[in-house]
Amino acid sequence: MEQLSSTVTGTALVFEGGGMRASYTSGLLVALLEAGLHLDWVGGVSAGASNTANYVSRDPWRARHSFTDFVTDPRFGDWRTFVRGQGLFNARYIYEETGLPGQALPFDWDTFSANPARVRVSGFNATRGEVVHWGRADLATIGDLMVRVRASSTMPVVMPPVTIDGEVFVDGALGPSGGIPLDAARADGHERFLVVLTQQRDYVKPPPARAGLRYLRRHFRRFPAVGEALARRHEVYNAVREELWELERAGTAYLFVPEAMPVGNGTRDVARLRASHEAGLAQARRELPAIREFLGVG
Repeated sequence: MEQLSSTVTGTALVFEGGGMRASYTSGLLVALLEAGLHLDWVGGVSAGASNTANYVSRDPWRARHSFTDFVTDPRFGDWRTFVRGQGLFNARYIYEETGLPGQALPFDWDTFSANPARVRVSGFNATRGEVVHWGRADLATIGDLMVRVRASSTMPVVMPPVTIDGEVFVDGALGPSGGIPLDAARADGHERFLVVLTQQRDYVKPPPARAGLRYLRRHFRRFPAVGEALARRHEVYNAVREELWELERAGTAYLFVPEAMPVGNGTRDVARLRASHEAGLAQARRELPAIREFLGVG
């Protein structure tokens, strides 16, 4: 396949997680691809990791369907798969099977591989209590990529932890980024950011309920770092958001912030998810001139 090129350099594209709220932010992804805006650094956590993979593979169809129509797949997951230990979202199927040729969401591995953009997918090491930002060196095959996207997306309790190279991983949102991998972009030398958020501007994450936190700590007694990360995640997340507002005021970050968020992270109503995607796409198209100006591409 012919080698692809990036059309935007010097700015990192950062995708927040948020489960099915990515139905909205996948609209921004589609708008960027429509406009031929191909940034040379892309990173994401959880659902943002799926957006990252779909953006780098330059596949607007998959970007949309991953968070809309795919919920109607009978193998998507439910309480029956949860009881069987496969997760309320059937993670192995969703991430490691559907992207294969001939499956429900075939992934364009050739385009992903030919794209020169630097890629980061973040997961939380449950044993060590630290985040890992996987990059191209870790993504030699589609299997390598998708198991890491799955690990990054593994919501505690709702989905079973993932073992990679003998290490246990859960949702990358438990790391110091709070689910917005600004730290990964900075570690790779970036100082300008196009950040795609999945909560409205006035959102503030509340602390976990005491009873819920006690349950989580018992559930993850083998991995105490997970319980501790869950206990402080609201503080980390809110602090990162405050930093983003400061970067926005300084002119070093453009924030795509949903005008309204019509779905939750676990929404499965396909009509609502389709409407969410269309709303995100409409907002992204309206903001495209401002995004172009920030990126310096006119």
